[in-house]
Amino acid sequence: AIRPFSDSSAAPVDNITTGIFQYTNSEGGLNASLITLPVMTDTDAMINFLDQIRNTNVSQNPGINVPADKDIKTRAFITLAVNNLPCNTCVVGTRLVASLNNVSFVSPSIDILQAYYNRNMTGVFTEDFPLNPPVFYNFTGDLTNFNTPVEEGTRVIVVNYGEGVEMVLQATQMGAGGSHPIHLHGFSFYWVGTGFGNFNNKTDPSTYNLVDPPLINTVHVPGRRWVAIRFFATNPGVWFMHCHLDRHSSWGMDTVLIVRNGRTEETSIRPPPSTMPRCPGT
Repeated sequence: AIRPFSDSSAAPVDNITTGIFQYTNSEGGLNASLITLPVMTDTDAMINFLDQIRNTNVSQNPGINVPADKDIKTRAFITLAVNNLPCNTCVVGTRLVASLNNVSFVSPSIDILQAYYNRNMTGVFTEDFPLNPPVFYNFTGDLTNFNTPVEEGTRVIVVNYGEGVEMVLQATQMGAGGSHPIHLHGFSFYWVGTGFGNFNNKTDPSTYNLVDPPLINTVHVPGRRWVAIRFFATNPGVWFMHCHLDRHSSWGMDTVLIVRNGRTEETSIRPPPSTMPRCPGT
């Protein structure tokens, strides 16, 4: 039995969905109609459940390999927000965009992967995604009538093959606030930390779980909270990172992670096949 969770001012419909799981050699369980679910806005129930998730050392799982502090070469502190931009053709004079570190992603007409393959192709993207927000404020406070300058652009993060990466994803109360499920293509990462309020880079890292953190590819960033993830950049290529709420992704809550080639053929991106389609005009 499933009920939606919401910590946003734009709440979804409070419907309960039920389904059936069938197991072999099972004694069965409670009827879904007998289960009492938390209310849709019960943040404590959500946090208490997520805090119980741990990495289990079983044969189906890869061995735990969490980057230690000494392994981290790239650190990014990324704020998640919904913002307003001026709009001369809009009735209200502004339009909604979404952003990471005040950059609203613009999808180029030429694919970034194709542009990366063809090193002579310029002007498709820039390698200057900010690893820190350009403006620091009370991210999780009352931001009514508060807005920060937002730029549109196709700006990417570039890291070297094999290095340890840490990203702290900070929810903000911009727009309707609330949660954001952030997904990174091409990688599973360790969810090593979470906490309420604004991330403190002096004290909060001491709360990280580097022993048995979950290995996942999408992390839930709750409203008014932060999460920290770590991974080794051992998959060379061009990887999309975005909010899994389609509306936010289409508004620009995205970026791209480029992992440079390693020193060997095995640690390098494969060359494009001869049959690879090309963007028009290239």
